Amino acid sequence: MSGTISRRGFLTTAGMAMAATATSLALPGRAFAQGSPIALKYASSLPDSHPLNAYMRQASAAIKKETNGRVDLQIYANAQMGGDTDMLSQVRAGGVDFIPLPGAILSTLVPVASIESVPFAFKNYDEVWGAMDGDLGKHVRAEAAKVGLIAMDKIWNNGFRQITSSTHPIRTPADLKGLKLRVLVSPLWTSMFQALGAAPTGININETYSALQTKVVEGQENPLVVVQSARFYEVQKYCSLTGHIWNGFWLLASGRTWPNLPKDIQEIVARNLNAAAMKQRDEVIRLNQSLEPTLTAKGLIFNKVDQQAFRAALQQKSFYADWKKKYGDGAWALLEKYSGKLS
Repeated sequence: MSGTISRRGFLTTAGMAMAATATSLALPGRAFAQGSPIALKYASSLPDSHPLNAYMRQASAAIKKETNGRVDLQIYANAQMGGDTDMLSQVRAGGVDFIPLPGAILSTLVPVASIESVPFAFKNYDEVWGAMDGDLGKHVRAEAAKVGLIAMDKIWNNGFRQITSSTHPIRTPADLKGLKLRVLVSPLWTSMFQALGAAPTGININETYSALQTKVVEGQENPLVVVQSARFYEVQKYCSLTGHIWNGFWLLASGRTWPNLPKDIQEIVARNLNAAAMKQRDEVIRLNQSLEPTLTAKGLIFNKVDQQAFRAALQQKSFYADWKKKYGDGAWALLEKYSGKLS
């Protein structure tokens, strides 16, 4: 009968499909013939206007020029390839060649990756770059390599994060009580804001504007450059300069792609990507420092906070001691090498 299949036929077809799947999983990454054109895909969930994507386009142009057109690094921003968790699966499978990923989301595969975002750990950028360009960053990159993700040497800057709200300003930890807050899909973020009394909800960045607009959540927390580029100021009223977390983006190459690139191409690509990261770091610092007047003009009301009050509240809830146990003494010691004593 048309549109039906016998039990034997079904089993045969299913068996062939399972065999094909198993074979595809066993296959190595793409092969690249010496001298042939190479198309590489970079995917990001961030808005196209975010400095990370702008500097990736510059790096792409530099790579194309230096390789005489042999390498075409194609840029897909605005979550064209899906959200962060979707893209993480794709880069591991080799469907995407590069993605930028916050350590908090990378930590779903590499638990120590979120250690960069321990709240109130870094007081300034000197401490941040010392840690991430130093032994702490080296440790995270080594752990990422174990799951087939090649992290470029220079982490990209997202900035120190601030809290915005549509209901009321956050001045003290008590102001967070019961606040429905969008956070990164991350146990560290969730536990931090739960310890401070908020009601955090993990939502991908590409879905956050809608969640704020429809009041699924009342607030969110991000660096000002994201508040600007994602237009969160349209659906938020208050911005509290908490600077509670610094986070960056690891630029991750697929372990199914990167090892198969010719060595000369690896060198050119890595060098240009790392150079772009250094420029992007400075641009994000400049933007975050200059955006308060711009966002004030768009209607956001700013206030400063006493960071020590928030840090003390976390210490009282044994937040730092609990996370030290989760990361392990070795990783925690690497963090405190740059941040000073936390727990």
